[in-house]
Order: sequence, then C-alpha cells, then structure tokens
Amino acid sequence: MSAPLRIVFAGTPEFAATSLEALLSGHHMICAVYTQPDRPAGRGRRLTASAVKRVAERHRLPVYQPPALDDAEAQRLRALRADLMVVAAYGLLLPQAVLEAPRLGCINVHASLLPRWRGAAPIQRAIMAGDRETGVSIMQMEQGLDTGPVLHRLVTPIHAGDTAHTLHHRLAGLGARALLETLQSLVEGSLDPLPQDEARATYARKLEKGEARLEWSRPALELERCIRAFNPWPVARTTIGGEPLRIWQADLPGERDVREAPGTVLRAGRQGIEVATGEGVLRILRLQGAGGRQMGAAEFLNGHPELGIPGTILGG
Repeated sequence: MSAPLRIVFAGTPEFAATSLEALLSGHHMICAVYTQPDRPAGRGRRLTASAVKRVAERHRLPVYQPPALDDAEAQRLRALRADLMVVAAYGLLLPQAVLEAPRLGCINVHASLLPRWRGAAPIQRAIMAGDRETGVSIMQMEQGLDTGPVLHRLVTPIHAGDTAHTLHHRLAGLGARALLETLQSLVEGSLDPLPQDEARATYARKLEKGEARLEWSRPALELERCIRAFNPWPVARTTIGGEPLRIWQADLPGERDVREAPGTVLRAGRQGIEVATGEGVLRILRLQGAGGRQMGAAEFLNGHPELGIPGTILGG
C-alpha cells in the first residue's frame, strides 16, 4: 500500500459529508477540516453546525470555520503541510494563495459532467433542462469557476421520477466513490487530466426562491421538471384563492390538446388534479396547503373540495 496522503478537507452540506466519510474509511490522513460558519436553522433559528462539521467532530478532527479565505488562512494551510486539499460544495471561493498551499494543489468533487453545469446548482439545472444523464467530475482546481482539467468522472442516468433529493443522494455516493478512485490513481501516478471544452460549457446559477412560482403558461413538461428540481427546496408553488399551495409531485397524463386557460383545473379525483398549462396537462399528485403537511391529491381533496371543482383557477 502506498504512503497515505495528508489531506485538508473543505465542504459544508450532506453531499460533502458523504465524501468526508469515505475518506475517513480509507488510509489517508485528514489533518484538518474547513467548513462554513454555523448558521441559524429551523423554526427557532438556532445556530446549527454543518453536516461536514458534525462528521469532523464525531471523528475529533480539527475544524476551521473562517467567513472567508484570506492570506492568514493560506498561511495556516501551508503550516499544515498538506499534500492535497479536497473540496466538495464548500461555498467559499479559494484564492490563488490557498490553491497553491497544498503540495499537490486542490481538487474538487463536482456534481455534474463538466464542462456542463458549472456553478452552484448543477443537480437542479440538469433536471430542469431535461438532461438524460449526469454524474460527478473530480477536477483539479484553478482560479476560474469549475474550469480546471477533469481528473476522473462517473456517470449516472437521470430517471423519469428523479427529484433533486433522490439525485443528490445518488450523486453524493458516486462522488465519494469517484474521489477514492482519483486518489488511488494519484498515488499510482496514473492520472490523465482532461482539459475542459469551453465551447460546451454551461452555467448552473444558484437557485432563487422566486423561481419556484409555477407559471402555468409554460408547457406541462417544463413545469413537471421544475417540480422535481425544486424538491426538497424551495418547493414549487402556486396559489388557490390567494392562498399558497406547494406542489411536491406531479406527472404528465399525456393529454396535449387543451383549450382552457393555463392554470384551469380540468378534473380531479383519486388519480390526481389535472391542470391546463400553456402546452398540455399537468397532473398534481402530492401537494401541501398553508400550515399543513404534504399529502396525496385524494387526501388533500377531502379537506379542500374547492380544488376539485372544474374551472377553478390556480395562480390567479
């Protein structure tokens, strides 16, 4: 077995925590962990540690939570004498001084097939675009946004029912596997970096809460993809009678010739609530009213029969 690498890990959410757990199961040495500062969360808005911090503390690893990476942090990184820094959904930009601090530089676990979907929300944007596949890329980091050469990648299909939640979970495991395979190739000296094709690059901008409002004038196919992409956050939404309505799941019954105005309820029953769109019909399967819990359409209609009346307008 090759000599273990001294690794600094930088990451914040569950996606990154999965990679950290994988590293801890191997023979490499984690000499420090960087993660975002604790943030208010939940109804009580209590300060809450990140998923990565919780893993690090469980394994009694040194944890650093600077609000930004400056020259002082670069100096601390150099003092750690790390061979490599592994970054996964950290959330802070790495200046050149930090990129150069570890002996072998920094590598990133990114949840897309680079150069497609560089940026903050690759999982959601892939679903919204109707991509048939995605994956994980391990990239050598440089100053540009996700522009460095790709060291390794693994591919997975995007299934018809995938939400951002299910795809995130699958990609987190795939990312951990890809990371370990990359490190093995690194110590063996068999890595073959592949420069990214700039002509094929796309940008996955950060999700905004306002995007979750369903525009019924759009095609049903696009709306169904948005509903899956916004599950579990920020959750697609519309209104009924001025009251908010969150849409968790929908499908496409296949009907395309619709004369009613977009947002009009066409029919409702145990199979779901069918709504006219700008092109075709969207069938709502799971939803949530203001202050309530999410539930299936049939159960929801029991308490909200007005939503089942043909001609009811959503989003007005």
